[in-house]
Amino acid sequence: MSLAEQKSTKDIKITPLMRQYQQVKAKYPDTILLFRMGDFYETFDDDAITTAKVLGITLTKRGNGPAGETPLAGFPYHALDTYLPKLLKAGKRVAICEQLEDPKFAKGIVKRDVIEVVTPGVSFSDKVLELKQNNYLAAIHFPSPIITSNDTVGFAFVDVSTAEFGVSEFSLRNLKDQIQSFNPSEILVQKRDYESIKSILKDSFKGIYTKLDDWIFNYDYGYELLINHFKTQTLKGYGVEDFRTGIAAAGAVMNYLQETQKTNLLHIKRIFPHNTNDYIILDPSTKRNLEITKSIEGKEEGTLFWVLDRTKTPMGGRLLKKWINQPQKSVESIKARLEAVSELTKKQDIRKKISSIMTRFGDLERLITKICTARSNPRELIALKANLSEVENLKSAIVNVQSERLSEIHNGLTPLKELIGEISTWVGTEFFTISSMSSSESPDNFI
Repeated sequence: MSLAEQKSTKDIKITPLMRQYQQVKAKYPDTILLFRMGDFYETFDDDAITTAKVLGITLTKRGNGPAGETPLAGFPYHALDTYLPKLLKAGKRVAICEQLEDPKFAKGIVKRDVIEVVTPGVSFSDKVLELKQNNYLAAIHFPSPIITSNDTVGFAFVDVSTAEFGVSEFSLRNLKDQIQSFNPSEILVQKRDYESIKSILKDSFKGIYTKLDDWIFNYDYGYELLINHFKTQTLKGYGVEDFRTGIAAAGAVMNYLQETQKTNLLHIKRIFPHNTNDYIILDPSTKRNLEITKSIEGKEEGTLFWVLDRTKTPMGGRLLKKWINQPQKSVESIKARLEAVSELTKKQDIRKKISSIMTRFGDLERLITKICTARSNPRELIALKANLSEVENLKSAIVNVQSERLSEIHNGLTPLKELIGEISTWVGTEFFTISSMSSSESPDNFI
């Protein structure tokens, strides 16, 4: 029994502040609650003991009226970006509870509530995310409580930092390979299936499991969540309509995101089918022996990715890693890619010009996500403007090309002069801050 549970079972009086804390904490029992008190985030009871140990900070005590003293550990609010990544890397879920009113004008205890739950699989922090590595949250669903080798597995994955959201179905025998391929930081499972899935993946998954109530994996519930989010009548336009088991998993992902993220998720604009028949499935043993992304010693240096990676942007690095983890089967796709590479090899002037321009791009995917979810600052909006200004230069560099793939890239690049002008206007505003924008004025409405 936790310290908080022990105290709640006793008929004792506690301070109003601790009563408020316990009321909030009761909603997040398996999560470390960072409770904002003035200029500090404080943790109490078992959370304090865990936090002090993980972060290496002082564990002390706080008076709690007739209830005695309670363990306490905290840090300054401005150090959140330093300490939060350490908690996440230790596999902890963290609920951030903020003061919702100015203490100067509060009548009684300051109103507080959780504004966000951050988990290893759901994070926007640059200090948690790796530049050339996707950070996936995944969900696994079995259609029956009795799992057999012939079962179809429903699988969904999302990287909230890049808005990539996919759904798939495959046989149970391919589950380990898919987990190794996507390498999720966190997997959502039904409470019903937790022990079975944990046993199946014991040698393949080193992240954390999050157990959800069984009803959350209901197909009808998941379908409704998805069409409501995408504001459509059906999912046919996304090509995932027939993935019943996969949609149940995708619904669980959407439910989890809505529960943990108190801001909008409008940056996730589509869901796509991940068809395993389009790729060569590399089993863990093959990937390990070929040292594709990890060497025998568990390092990146000396691997195939390390040798091949000359990408100029984080987005390119993530895409290259995906390509070598999931090699294409389609002869047409392979030929199209090789033709583009061959043309760039021969036309060094174009290649060098493209390379030079690409070095001026930042992590555009994650930058746009930050802005759309109101997590950015003015400096990052200025960075977006600089990135978008390079699009026209990039389009101009890809000229007189013959390969189909390069032509598609050229035609797909649209200079966004109007948007760049809008950003210039916002940046020129005297009291410009992202957080001060109303929903109707948010950059999400013109990105």
